[in-house]
Amino acid sequence: MQMLSQTPAAAYRRVALEARIEASGSADLTRICLEEAQAALGQALIALDRGLPAPSEPLSRAQTILLWLAGSVAPGHPLGTSLKAFYGGLAGQIGANILQADAQSLTGIQSDIRDILDAAG
Repeated sequence: MQMLSQTPAAAYRRVALEARIEASGSADLTRICLEEAQAALGQALIALDRGLPAPSEPLSRAQTILLWLAGSVAPGHPLGTSLKAFYGGLAGQIGANILQADAQSLTGIQSDIRDILDAAG
């Protein structure tokens, strides 16, 4: 039997996320992904704020989410090229922060994601 997580809090978070995904449509799924990427960046920023190195796991999770979003833009979407470039660019910026995290850079990425979420309503 596979463990859900190493901590109870992470297990509850995973179950809640899976429930949201199961109940969502495609537009909601994009929002959920962006919210998860934003939360992962927040985890890294908290570590940096505490004087700790940013953990690579949440940064890798955020990068993976954005790469998935870049690859899943619907063919023929009127903003498809721009969305792919945007998501891919953010993923690249996160990748640059995995080995040497910069709080200002991560805050900027988080702000860009928040802008998209706000624009989507």
